[in-house]
Amino acid sequence: MKALSKGLLIIVLFFGLWILLAQIDFVRIFKIENVKSKTESSIGDLIWKQIEATEDVIYDEDIVSKLDSLLAPLCKENFIERDSLKVHIIDKDEVNAFAMPDNHLVVYTGLILKCKNEQALLGVLGHEIAHLQKNHVMKKLSKEIGFSVLMSMTGANATMIKEVLHTLSSSAYDRNLEREADMESVNYMINANIDPRPFADFMYELSLNNEIHKYTYWISTHPESEDRAKYILNYLKGKKIKNTTILSKESWLEFKQKIKDSN
Repeated sequence: MKALSKGLLIIVLFFGLWILLAQIDFVRIFKIENVKSKTESSIGDLIWKQIEATEDVIYDEDIVSKLDSLLAPLCKENFIERDSLKVHIIDKDEVNAFAMPDNHLVVYTGLILKCKNEQALLGVLGHEIAHLQKNHVMKKLSKEIGFSVLMSMTGANATMIKEVLHTLSSSAYDRNLEREADMESVNYMINANIDPRPFADFMYELSLNNEIHKYTYWISTHPESEDRAKYILNYLKGKKIKNTTILSKESWLEFKQKIKDSN
């Protein structure tokens, strides 16, 4: 009986301690989130400085404002602070866009020119925004490079910065993270009354064109594009889809022509 009472006391103490520990905010106490935030901000700045020094960044107000006008409703209807996104347009033929730490979003002109319509472009950008919103970027880097290595990065470590940039721009996320970003982008578009079907069409069309794969990083680094297009279309079956256009057809064509003229 005495042993039984002692055992019960140990169990009670264990669960009591467990409940007490569960109430403690270890993240706040040890400032883990703060360290992570500073690390992410530092990495984002280092990578962006590398891009800015080596790539042709587009600052043309007409081009930048047009892209911003496309992103604005997508952000507004999904409660994403537009100013929290640091969107950069790079003059490059590759069909690519990628997310970087600290909410940097890089868009290549090759992607914009390859998209037949604004919906296809917004599907891709929504996918990358989802990677940012879901913290996929740091998860990817922590897994593939290591958080301790990332924390030790400095401006002098050019080789490491290039490796991180290459990892973000030229390799895929885990399949589950890619699917999550796809579906989040589709939901972003539905909430903003933008038709997601051209996004699926865009992935499918590019997956069939083997000749442009060497320039189509967004498809070659996001595997199983045909399957992804199919499950997006299956997800949309039976849903009422609105198709509110943001730019007129003329404005969309002018936007693309302005980009061509800037080359």
